[in-house]
Amino acid sequence: MSDGLALFEEHRPRLQRLAYGMLGSVMDAEDVVQDVFLRWSAVDVTTVDSPAAYLTTMSTRTAINVLNSARRKRETYVGPWLPEPVVTVLEPDPGDVVADADQFSLAMLTAMERLNPVERAVLILRDVFDLDYHEIADIVEKSPANCRQLAVRAREHVGDADRRVALDPSEARRLLDEYVAAVASDDVERLARVFAEDVVLWADGGGKVRAARHPLHGAHRVARHLIGVRPQTPPGTRTRAVWVNGDPGIMGVVDGRPVGVLAFEVADGRIVGVRAMLDPEKLPSLG
Repeated sequence: MSDGLALFEEHRPRLQRLAYGMLGSVMDAEDVVQDVFLRWSAVDVTTVDSPAAYLTTMSTRTAINVLNSARRKRETYVGPWLPEPVVTVLEPDPGDVVADADQFSLAMLTAMERLNPVERAVLILRDVFDLDYHEIADIVEKSPANCRQLAVRAREHVGDADRRVALDPSEARRLLDEYVAAVASDDVERLARVFAEDVVLWADGGGKVRAARHPLHGAHRVARHLIGVRPQTPPGTRTRAVWVNGDPGIMGVVDGRPVGVLAFEVADGRIVGVRAMLDPEKLPSLG
């Protein structure tokens, strides 16, 4: 393996996390990293003082360009837009799961949609990757003072989006089992007790499958909806308990093919947010 390729592979996981945080899409993140790899392959690495800084700059700028195009498409998206999920098996320690989920909860990724691409880059580089403002300034071609202002403004826009607490796998399993049992028995009252009173459901069907076009609020309303749509589940669907970007969730699978993912945001032992990823274009990477 050449020195340049070895250097790139060393940094690949970090670049993948950065691109995923910027774009909220595993597939788009992989495209960004591949594009950076091809350009890196043409570089004389002996002339690069800091490969980490060089690759971070290339990945960030490429992701900003991709995000500018993606934002225009999302403005006409049918129904709520949700990020493409990262799914892992339920058994690992929650601390490891957060790392596996690229450090970004679905709540945080969704909240960052309020930011413009440069604000999003500054926030991620500062708060997730812990770069100083002079380093960030070189990457986004702004002054350090301007980057500091952008970070403050971005935090104000995002707010306290991530209410996630680390759940023990056994507690996550208990919560998921209770959810599945309530839905299977068509018991609205039992299901409503799993939810916080102010629970919110977002369903992303992308206009390709049937899904609620607007967020649903309230324990009983969300419970009635989830039980009401159960007959639409494809025949032969099997459910798997999973982590979804570090939150407990359920993945529906037919013949090994993912057909939907539910992610549950949990606070104080109850589900406060349900995110249903049903758009088939966002599921192939989970297979």
